[in-house]
Amino acid sequence: MNDSHIYDFRLEVDMPERIDKLLAIHFPEYSRSTIQRWISNNDILINGKACSQKDKVTESCDVSISIKSQPSINLAAEKMDIDIIDQTDDYIVVNKKSGVVTHIAPGNYSGTLQNGLYYEYPELSKVPRTGIIHRLDKDTSGILVVCRNLASHNYLSQQLQNKKFIKLYHALVIRNIDKPTVVEEPIGRHPVNRKKMSIQSNGRQAISKIKPLTIFKKASHVEVELITGRTHQIRVHLSYLNNPVIGDTMYGYKKSFFTKNLNLAKTIDPLFLQYLHSYSLSFKDPKTNELKTYTADYPKEYSLLLNELVKENND
Repeated sequence: MNDSHIYDFRLEVDMPERIDKLLAIHFPEYSRSTIQRWISNNDILINGKACSQKDKVTESCDVSISIKSQPSINLAAEKMDIDIIDQTDDYIVVNKKSGVVTHIAPGNYSGTLQNGLYYEYPELSKVPRTGIIHRLDKDTSGILVVCRNLASHNYLSQQLQNKKFIKLYHALVIRNIDKPTVVEEPIGRHPVNRKKMSIQSNGRQAISKIKPLTIFKKASHVEVELITGRTHQIRVHLSYLNNPVIGDTMYGYKKSFFTKNLNLAKTIDPLFLQYLHSYSLSFKDPKTNELKTYTADYPKEYSLLLNELVKENND
């Protein structure tokens, strides 16, 4: 792995849009003028070719940016309690709290993990998106890797794009999942509620491998391996199986499900919006090429409910 000033990534495109607008959405920490300057200087290649600001992109594409000088960023550094699992010269492994947004977006410029990382590691300003190469939903807790330089970013992003990351999630769901199953159902934007995703015949390929860890009377503790990484994928696929994540009212969980189980109902924290946790992440180290595996402890709310389910099962 060599040092580099080239930033390579895969730009996911849902609907046709001008390239400058798509990049402004992808890089909310950079001004539109910075992005337009990159384009006019031919510092941005789309699928290996130079582009103009008005070019429309109709499908997901490979983007390469030549960053010849450090651009200024519009990102507030905010002190935050971040659970750091490990750090090297090339990456930081974080256990994100539930309720924390991963990175800034239009209308949401503070209180994100990205703000906290910038405070703790100001040198991340040299890496687009402050080194964040994958994300977790706001209410999903657990493990993320953050790149500390462009070279490690490109190395790890390539692994992610080639599906070489091993990503394991744990979830507490309603009803029983009593045997391993693979869900291969394409996912797209919900036709009515644009904040939701849903199974769509013309959606993107989505594959989740699900296996039970513990089966309870009215619930299950499951492990999900993500083969693809679509927005809300685990939540949509578990809902499709009629086993929505506990707390996830957007995808079918109803608070009335445990009304006859008072202790369980009391243990489910209404402020902890989904019992879904990014538990384990494996990837090859940028310098040594050694396979590294990290795990993230459950949040206390998750552990409390899991323990209560075990207790109820033994009663």
